[in-house]
Amino acid sequence: MDFNIRFATAEDCPRILELINELALYERAPEEVTVTLEHFTEAGFGQQSVWRAFVAEVSHKIVGFALYYTRYSTWKGCRLYLEDFIVTEEFRGKGLGKILFDKVIEEAKNGNYNGMVWQVLDWNEPAINFYNKYKAHLESGWLNAALSTEQIKAF
Repeated sequence: MDFNIRFATAEDCPRILELINELALYERAPEEVTVTLEHFTEAGFGQQSVWRAFVAEVSHKIVGFALYYTRYSTWKGCRLYLEDFIVTEEFRGKGLGKILFDKVIEEAKNGNYNGMVWQVLDWNEPAINFYNKYKAHLESGWLNAALSTEQIKAF
């Protein structure tokens, strides 16, 4: 398989956003993706960029990505937070996800992060099995909390 792993560029944002929508559909929450392409691109490549990503290409087409940013923990310090990680269904099971995930781990190591964290849905058995191969610690007992844009504006 002819593949390439590289840092994402602003020109990749439309395709990455397509994959974000694919991931949201898989995670049974397609209506939750409300970010615009303009905001997404600015957040990654504007003056105050907050995220970076690796993309996986096969024959010059992006078929996966791993988007991350620095998360600060008052208990642990700077940690790499893996926000989204997907390989399109057609290319799953071919080792590309492992190569992409390994690249993120390498980034955490080279950046001297005090660990790497992410979330996985409790029903997503393929992802859980993938992470178990790394002997990842899957926590229980924490609930996610959030306020929407509308809730913040109404405050």
